[in-house]
Amino acid sequence: MTQAKDRVRLWLRLLKVVRGIESDLRENLRRDHNTTLPRFDVMSALSRHPDGLKMSQLSGVLRVSNGNVTGIADRLSDEGLVERVAVPGDRRAIVLRLTAAGMSEFETQAQAHENWINERLSGVSPEEARAMAARLQAFAEASESSKKEDDHAQ
Repeated sequence: MTQAKDRVRLWLRLLKVVRGIESDLRENLRRDHNTTLPRFDVMSALSRHPDGLKMSQLSGVLRVSNGNVTGIADRLSDEGLVERVAVPGDRRAIVLRLTAAGMSEFETQAQAHENWINERLSGVSPEEARAMAARLQAFAEASESSKKEDDHAQ
């Protein structure tokens, strides 16, 4: 029974840390860049795909519904940060990609984001950060494999 309680305690501590950092990020983005974390996430995803992403691909990358992304994409487009490009041969499909202004704005926000995280986690050495990240990645991969096995068994 104690192993289960230890794991629940770990989960609650992880959640508390993540929620605290996320809350700070939301506030910093709002205060310093007049933006939101979901907008930052959309721009971040698009920055990693210079040729753009279809809305369904973007939703998949962000693991949210198309409806969640549509409103954000509309506002980013209205502001000239994202452009919609028709997909040749598929008149219903649209690819979203950052404009030059969008890439410039994202780079500014991303640098601020990196600085905030670096400051917030300054008590963690680079070696500890790498070890923790590797452990969490291994856990995520094992968890995903386990989930896929459960899905196939059903």
